Amino acid sequence: MLTVTPLPAFDDNYIWAIQAPNINGAYVVDPGDADVVIKFLSDKQIPLLGVLITHHHHDHTGGITKLLSYYGSNIPVYGPAAENIEGVSNPLQDCTSLTLQGIDLKAEVIEVPGHTLGHIAYVIEDALFCGDTLFSAGCGRLFEGTPQQMLTSLTRLAQIGDDKKVYCTHEYTLANLRFANSVDPSNVQLQQYTRHAEHLRASNIPTLPSSIAQEKAINPFLRSYSTEIQQSLVEQFQQPIKSDVNCFALLRQWKDNF
Repeated sequence: MLTVTPLPAFDDNYIWAIQAPNINGAYVVDPGDADVVIKFLSDKQIPLLGVLITHHHHDHTGGITKLLSYYGSNIPVYGPAAENIEGVSNPLQDCTSLTLQGIDLKAEVIEVPGHTLGHIAYVIEDALFCGDTLFSAGCGRLFEGTPQQMLTSLTRLAQIGDDKKVYCTHEYTLANLRFANSVDPSNVQLQQYTRHAEHLRASNIPTLPSSIAQEKAINPFLRSYSTEIQQSLVEQFQQPIKSDVNCFALLRQWKDNF
């Protein structure tokens, strides 16, 4: 089984460190801050084996150059082929299956445009590394993509298996839950999860990973089909819901201004 360790960075980012049994070293996911990674690896006295990038935003890529300088330019850096990211040596496209160099782990690549146009996610064993596409109780802003693209991307992620653990890259859960409870106030599982997340954060414990099963039960952006959420949208915007995409777009608009 994987060992996945959160490395807090900036105000609310997580860089994920991935270790496999009997392998000396780690991969890191979206290293916006190289110093955080270097300290973790130095404390563990293990090498950096590779880097996984989900999209081009600087808080996910800003540490690549320093890590390559520190650990060697031959370190493999995987990232989306559709985005021009300095330091990416292994560009990846949708539905790619690969074995990560040096760590002997199989990874599946899923293109999930919406937050950015080339955004990808990685499925490794029971772990989903989804960058800024799916958050616990929320989803990423549509900086480049369309509501249709993001809805399609989230639908794909919802179908990868309920047991998959969700490793997104921001601790946005409590803020997302405040919105989710406004939109879906009668959801008992959402209320229970909110209490659980509040307890974790009060102890400075990450709310992540979540799971696909958990998100399907409480995340309004995976539940935009529900009668309760659609009724909330009708009341909020005083207009009928015309389609699934229209529903999702209104939900995202509401969250953007919440």
